[in-house]
Amino acid sequence: MRVLAGLFAGLVFGVGLVVSGMSNPAKVLNFLDFAGSFDPSLAFVLGGAVVTAFLGYRLIGRRERPLLAESFDRPSTTEIDAPLILGAALFGVGWGIGGYCPGPAWTGLGLAAPGTLVFIAAMLLGIALTHLVRGRAGPSPRTAEQAR
Repeated sequence: MRVLAGLFAGLVFGVGLVVSGMSNPAKVLNFLDFAGSFDPSLAFVLGGAVVTAFLGYRLIGRRERPLLAESFDRPSTTEIDAPLILGAALFGVGWGIGGYCPGPAWTGLGLAAPGTLVFIAAMLLGIALTHLVRGRAGPSPRTAEQAR
């Protein structure tokens, strides 16, 4: 049942990304281009996501446990540290350069969008390099704290 629920949620999310235009890097880049060809239409997507998340967390927060799992998977820390800031900055720079973030990139791959294969390859390489560097430096503070 969990697999079917995950598949359904992923399909709904992917369709939402395509319908909203988030899988079109030109539309995303125009949204981020305040000094040029600014397209504010994705602000409605952002607003819808914020409202949905706000309401969803309020409803889910009342439950003792999720429907299809034993417990909620909540972060063990709320600390803002250097790896979080660096990761957020790299995410933003990558999004601004490529016009993709990971979710829309995967939908763009399915749509055979130009440049998507290069972005996905670069994203996977970045993930692998991060794991390699972290493996040599030991676990991140967040990982070590969550293991306790």
